[in-house]
Amino acid sequence: MENMRLILILALAFVLFLIYQAWVEDYSTPPMASTETESWVNPAASDDGPNTGSPADAPDAPAVETPTINAMPGGVSAAGDAKAALAAEPILVETDVLRAEISALGGTIQTLYLLDYQQDADDPSRPFQLLKVSTPNLFIVQSGLLGGPDHGLPTHDALFTAANQHYRLTDDEQTLLVELFWQNDAGLQVVKRYRFERGRYLVHVSQEVINASEAPISVRDYEQLQRTELYDPSKSSFIHTYTGGVYYGPDVKYKKESFGEMSKRPLDTTITDGWVAMIQHYFMAAWIPPTGIAQTFYTKVVNGGSHYIIGAYSPAITIPAGASHTFESQLFAGPKLQDRLAEIAPGLELAVDYGWLTILAEPIFWLLNAIHSVVGNWGWAIIILTILIKAAFYKLSETSYKSMANMRKITPRIQALKDRYGDDKEKLNQAFMELYKKEKINPLGGCLPILVQIPVFIALYWVLLESVELRHAPFIFWLDNLTEPDPYYILPLIMGVSMFVQQKLNPPPPDPIQAKIFMALPFVFTVFFAFFPSGLVLYWVTNNLLSISQQWYITRKVEQAASHGGSSSAKKSK
Repeated sequence: MENMRLILILALAFVLFLIYQAWVEDYSTPPMASTETESWVNPAASDDGPNTGSPADAPDAPAVETPTINAMPGGVSAAGDAKAALAAEPILVETDVLRAEISALGGTIQTLYLLDYQQDADDPSRPFQLLKVSTPNLFIVQSGLLGGPDHGLPTHDALFTAANQHYRLTDDEQTLLVELFWQNDAGLQVVKRYRFERGRYLVHVSQEVINASEAPISVRDYEQLQRTELYDPSKSSFIHTYTGGVYYGPDVKYKKESFGEMSKRPLDTTITDGWVAMIQHYFMAAWIPPTGIAQTFYTKVVNGGSHYIIGAYSPAITIPAGASHTFESQLFAGPKLQDRLAEIAPGLELAVDYGWLTILAEPIFWLLNAIHSVVGNWGWAIIILTILIKAAFYKLSETSYKSMANMRKITPRIQALKDRYGDDKEKLNQAFMELYKKEKINPLGGCLPILVQIPVFIALYWVLLESVELRHAPFIFWLDNLTEPDPYYILPLIMGVSMFVQQKLNPPPPDPIQAKIFMALPFVFTVFFAFFPSGLVLYWVTNNLLSISQQWYITRKVEQAASHGGSSSAKKSK
């Protein structure tokens, strides 16, 4: 009996430890809110392009070098300051799902709103802003070209021009093309193109280099994402999700590159058929280079250690005089919708990070999504999913509850043994074993099924926390957002009461200290779950109510069987 109770306590502690460990892993303290105004932050201020060195080039092609940018006090270069003034009015792009602002300075995507997602559940008129050019929460998308020192090819610090300042996807169009132009006196021309598509968060990006000079040039392209740490004062301190860099390759698979790791050492690795991204809760931006071409993935920390960059650059390409070459890539900037991510690039769906229980979380989400497609409400989908999970574990739960009912039946005899043997632990344990053997009771039978179900609970926790499909999802009555805590704490209170009732159905522990611990658990969990997403608390409440019904039914059957057995024995003795 004591061993069973001890294991149950350890199981509950294990759940809390795993969740707490998932909270704090790879996270740092959020930065303080900046008082900086909504003005352009020159991303080229601290030589924030890729650290490219000097790769091998084709014969007769000049070396490709990293551009030199002279930093000025305050973090803005003199040239960049003048260009920023010229590029003050951004190019506005509108599709059915996006509203973006592209700066003429480098063709940087400096602002991006997701029109189908709200910034706050209480204000549906405000679309969610993923990209932002000012701090706090600066997040921008940059690209450029690198060439020899005499060519001066346009980096993200170069000034482009566009035919229009406003581009809109009309109702009869499926694609929207935005072109930016650059040229120099040496006869080099660059056309940077963004092709947006209806209903998609995937943007096709190309940089065409036209060599109208009299000599061959060696060029490579780069794409990068720059951001600061995420600051959200409205976010619950009990709910933490990963914000930072990630990258993928067929050999390395999915790897996180946290801001702390970027500060300690720069990433410098060559990968073919991979991608780089900056992710945050529910949303992400990722650069997806063309397949079959080795890319160098890199990270940098600039602007005094407050801006973090992850990017990729291509091998050098020699463009003969009078010829041209187009560098292709794809940019995804939007919600982490798992079915769409899987279609875009291998491994991109892994940005929906379920942790080490992905093998369980993915089928749970698939089933939850399938149920939602039928019932049309995520709250009812969670309840139905809980019933199905409970049904799947019915036999295990039945074994557990039978064991608990049998333990409850012999509780007076256990107490009598404790009174008889007192502090003689050896004789007491021997008497317990003889009693369990005689009554055919496994003292661990009530605990092991619970241990088996713990990974399912943790996997469901991450499904409810990570799935953007559930973001701001309403249920019924006051529960208008299943991904946020219950505003009135009603569900946590119901959960605490159900947990207390369930304890009353269990045999009381003979150890007074254990009894006090178990009496305190409903109150501890009520406080703990008050800060959890209400969708997860809904699962726990539903599971508890089903467990209470099942346990009451099984306990009643065991007691009736024991009563009938006792009556039969009494008749036989007569």
